[in-house]
Amino acid sequence: MIRVVVDDLAFLTAEAVVRPATTRLDPTTPVVRRLETVGGAEFVRGLRVQKELAVGAAVVTAGGGDLPAEFVIHAVIQSDTEPVTRDSVARAWRATLHQAQEWEFASLTVPPIGTGAGNLSVEDAADIMVPILKTHLGNAPFPASVSIVVETPEERDAFEAVLRKSGAAES
Repeated sequence: MIRVVVDDLAFLTAEAVVRPATTRLDPTTPVVRRLETVGGAEFVRGLRVQKELAVGAAVVTAGGGDLPAEFVIHAVIQSDTEPVTRDSVARAWRATLHQAQEWEFASLTVPPIGTGAGNLSVEDAADIMVPILKTHLGNAPFPASVSIVVETPEERDAFEAVLRKSGAAES
């Protein structure tokens, strides 16, 4: 099931929350940064990496603090030298869904991946994320439920329009 909800990503319950990040697991937007605030020191300690991750990768860490998700899947979408692109978002989203399958997470919450100042539009994010998600859900049992968490009704409308076109609207 795919739902689109206007809410605060840091407070919605799911087995895992998706967190778009840089190759050093730095946050990419203020919404994502809020996860660190809610997760607290325990969560932030888990964000240290020995070496930079590859753009397009995804890695699972424990949640922490007051995060309602036990786990966080970090979708690596950019580095200091590689800006956010449609390709980096697509690769990171596929890797994220692969991690959800491997870890058998039944439910995910995810913001629009790759958006923010100077990055992709919400419409572009929806055009990338929805078809990949629909294909994944048609071929894998996990996750069974995905909530795309947006900040405004306009963002919800953008995702719902792509979901309707793809025949997957369940918001």
